[in-house]
Amino acid sequence: MAVAMKKHRNKIGRTYRDRIFDAINLFVWLLILLVILYPLWLIVIASVSSHEAIYASQVWLWPVDFSLIGYEAIFNHSLLLRSYLNSILYTTAGTALSLIVTMMASYALSHKFSGKKFISLYFIFTMFFTGGLVPQFLMNRQLGLYNTVTLMIIINCVSVWNLMIARTYISSSIPHELYEAAVVDGAGHFTYFFRVILPLSGTILAVLSVYYGVARWNDYFTALIYIRDDIKLPLMTVLRRLIVEATAGTSLDALMNFFGDGNQVSDALRKAEVVKYCCIVISTGPIIALYLWMQKYFVKGVTIGSLKG
Repeated sequence: MAVAMKKHRNKIGRTYRDRIFDAINLFVWLLILLVILYPLWLIVIASVSSHEAIYASQVWLWPVDFSLIGYEAIFNHSLLLRSYLNSILYTTAGTALSLIVTMMASYALSHKFSGKKFISLYFIFTMFFTGGLVPQFLMNRQLGLYNTVTLMIIINCVSVWNLMIARTYISSSIPHELYEAAVVDGAGHFTYFFRVILPLSGTILAVLSVYYGVARWNDYFTALIYIRDDIKLPLMTVLRRLIVEATAGTSLDALMNFFGDGNQVSDALRKAEVVKYCCIVISTGPIIALYLWMQKYFVKGVTIGSLKG
């Protein structure tokens, strides 16, 4: 009876203007969704369409003259599989290291201690001023990190912005009384951090994992500067090389070498056009999947930084 009355009140309470507003609101958001999704869909179908169809602007909603010639050219490249494994290693190991260092630093900054303001200012200062690329390059070379896997994992380990978000989360979401209770029970900082802070920080850990993971997965510039052995290159750097070799101002000889094995020039040109779309699909697929998996944490994680702490 109560449910029926509630439905009746809701039905009476909705006016003609309310229904018009809902319809317009739905239409606008569907339009925005279409504007966002269509370019992604266009890239996917273009990557499996023929070069002639792409040039003739025949690819709109579905693949035309379905072909996997671009993917075959990419996956036959000797460096691709190795670079994919390298990117997985750099992303997972680097993200794990970044999470540990960021959470430890944010936990320390969430407590009151002498000199906290100075240390916080020291961190924030690095957000706006850096030594520049050349001093950083010279320093890493002097440390013996040039052309090493270790550098690809530890470089850009901490984002100060992410650190401040994590600090605010710990300060605002985890009561300080838990720390006092843990101290009474004989727990030290490390015990409290690993047994209390980390288990209660699932949301911020998920958000930071996405932030750090996406940044490391998309990073091609670091390897471009510091890595000289092709076997150590990450996926993004290799894909950039493929695109440059296959398109911008490249000679026919370079195209033939890239796509290999005595193919006709027309074949090489056709592959070169489609390869651009295939590279986008290969490089962004894992990141889009990660975003979809973690999207429920985004709103809470992003708004944490707006809280005073």
